[in-house]
Amino acid sequence: MHASVDPSQLNDSQLRQLVEQMQGQLQEADDKIAAGQAQLATKDARLAESHERLTAQESQLAEQAAELDRRAAAIQRYQIREEQLTHEMALLKRHQFGKRAEGVSRAQFSLLEDLVDEDIAGIEREIEHLAKRHEKPESRPRAPKRRALPPQLPRTEIRHEPECTTCDCGCERTRIGEDVTEKLDYEPGQFSVERHIRGKWSCKQCETLIQEPMAPHVIDKGIPTTNLLAQILISKYADHLPLYRQEQMYSRAGVELPRSTLADWVGRCGVELTPLVEHLRQRLLEQPVLHADETPVPMLSPGKKRTHRAYIWAYATTRSAPIQGVVYDFQPSRSGKACRDFLADWQGKLVCDDYTGYKAGFANGMTEVGCWAHARRKFHELTERSDSPIAEQALQTIGMLYDIERHIQEKPPDERLLIRESQSRPIVEKLRDWLINQRLGLTGGTRTAKAIDYSLRRWDALERYLDDGNVPIDNNWIENQVRPWALGRKNWLFAGSQRSGQRAANVMSLIQTAKINGVDPQAYLRDVLERLPTAKLSDLDDLLPHNWSTPIKV
Repeated sequence: MHASVDPSQLNDSQLRQLVEQMQGQLQEADDKIAAGQAQLATKDARLAESHERLTAQESQLAEQAAELDRRAAAIQRYQIREEQLTHEMALLKRHQFGKRAEGVSRAQFSLLEDLVDEDIAGIEREIEHLAKRHEKPESRPRAPKRRALPPQLPRTEIRHEPECTTCDCGCERTRIGEDVTEKLDYEPGQFSVERHIRGKWSCKQCETLIQEPMAPHVIDKGIPTTNLLAQILISKYADHLPLYRQEQMYSRAGVELPRSTLADWVGRCGVELTPLVEHLRQRLLEQPVLHADETPVPMLSPGKKRTHRAYIWAYATTRSAPIQGVVYDFQPSRSGKACRDFLADWQGKLVCDDYTGYKAGFANGMTEVGCWAHARRKFHELTERSDSPIAEQALQTIGMLYDIERHIQEKPPDERLLIRESQSRPIVEKLRDWLINQRLGLTGGTRTAKAIDYSLRRWDALERYLDDGNVPIDNNWIENQVRPWALGRKNWLFAGSQRSGQRAANVMSLIQTAKINGVDPQAYLRDVLERLPTAKLSDLDDLLPHNWSTPIKV
């Protein structure tokens, strides 16, 4: 029916038809509108989803770009470090194989060659560690063929077999062979050989082969056991036997171990032990009171004909501290920067002598504690040269302070503090007044005046032990820890480089800390070298000498 028809001319039936037709048209229009709205909503949802995907992709691209930047920076650092190590190795090899100066004895060159070989091995080990983080294909020289171990040495067989020989398919595996690896072991005075026998087991049904793996070793695919490595380190750094002497000793025992091989092992062990020494340093810096001292060590730089004076800096906890340890730091000079770099942000109480290298640290928050042994030594030197009533009286008074310390050394810090306050402080105050009065009657520049001036100039630092029961009266403890270096100097003659000096410092830190804690250093090093290849950072604390205990063999 046409829409222009006059409704008044239509009957009821026609009107109903018209209304129904119009309602149908309206419903159809509504449906189209709803469908259009649904399409618009779908398009809006798709647009929103596309926008979210674009935003996520942009965020992912930004993260990837940041990660690429980090990797590029890391690769650049590794490349720079690798170039530095390669350059250092080139210098060492040039020194090793280049023309030698005629003014140095053959014995001295034997020592230096050992140190150079150790440095080269240590650098190669560091390059290997860098290569694991940053893969870089490079040609490596073929290693020399290993000599067979002497057949006359006693052998102990250690078998590595799987716990279960049943295959996953249910078949029983058949032993089809074995691999034998021999490692040179050492017990004090006797060599022996460990034969590690690894059986090969196959399943004919599955055509599979299994073999029990060897445990990780500090020197992968090397012949020494950790027991032998510990013996070499102890002989060199605790018994002060250079490698050429060890080579002679081992040769008399029937085993030919060239110095170059021994040096390679020492260098690699030094690299592996470095993280443990750094962890020990961090634990020392947690203590509120530390000792510090330094001693000279001759160092011969590659390419030079003479030695110059380098220094070993020693840092130790007090004898009453909950952690007993000492860490040595090898530095090419006595600059105070060495102490500041080692202590970093530490702001505790430092017991030391009057060396100016420590002063900058005291300006940055550290507290200086004086050493009464140094003050006493000044007066003792006077009595050795001539009769000095003033020096005798000063020594007697300082001796009274030490008598008090001997009686309270086993007491807890709070009791020591109370006794020092009631007994030692009056003696110290009386001694100060007496020294001031004696100084007024002396001419400046005399030996007695200098001894008194030394004590009065450091009086505030000398008195600080009275204010804290955890602080010792003197610095003798760290001086005792420096003595092994004095003996080592007579045998080493010099350090070949800063690298070899720091390697010696690292190993001796662990050896001396083990001794302080009543631990057998050889047993300790043997166990630590055995556990280090699989140790995590969280395991390092258990490997420190003060936490270490003799492992129970199952």
